[in-house]
Amino acid sequence: MNFFGPYLDMWKNYANFGGRTTVRGYWLAVLVNFIVGTIISFIGIEILSGIYGLAILIPGLAICVRRLRDAGFHWTALLL
Repeated sequence: MNFFGPYLDMWKNYANFGGRTTVRGYWLAVLVNFIVGTIISFIGIEILSGIYGLAILIPGLAICVRRLRDAGFHWTALLL
């Protein structure tokens, strides 16, 4: 699996709140997401940054819920 694989898997499973995500897959997706978000912020186009932030909302929640399920928690742990 390459560096961008988990990030692309996050987008492929856009609204899949079921299933599982490995620890490595979760953290690589978070890392690549952080890098992409930082690059977009440094470009300085605020509207592009806002669009990316809205676009990543659902896939980010989905991957968090899948990772919480793997760790044995319920999705409501996101609210804590």
